[in-house]
Amino acid sequence: MPDPIEISLNQLRGMIGLQVRHDGGVYQVIEVLEDGPSLVLESRQHSTSQQADQFGEPGRWVPTTCTVPVLAASRTALHPSFLALDLVESPA
Repeated sequence: MPDPIEISLNQLRGMIGLQVRHDGGVYQVIEVLEDGPSLVLESRQHSTSQQADQFGEPGRWVPTTCTVPVLAASRTALHPSFLALDLVESPA
């Protein structure tokens, strides 16, 4: 059986601020979740969603976010969604 992949949270945190293509849109890495680990991406396009308050009532409009797992369930390979992220080059 293959050994689990060891990836440091510091390596992943180095990705915060990078812009990537994911599911046809442009997103920015805004956070690293230790559990998983996973990357939290925030849409850089005009897609927004309405955030509910503590009572489930519609509240303010916020950028769409999504979570991308870094490791596959077996923890012996990188997750296909993570591998599919394409780095967006920033203008010079």
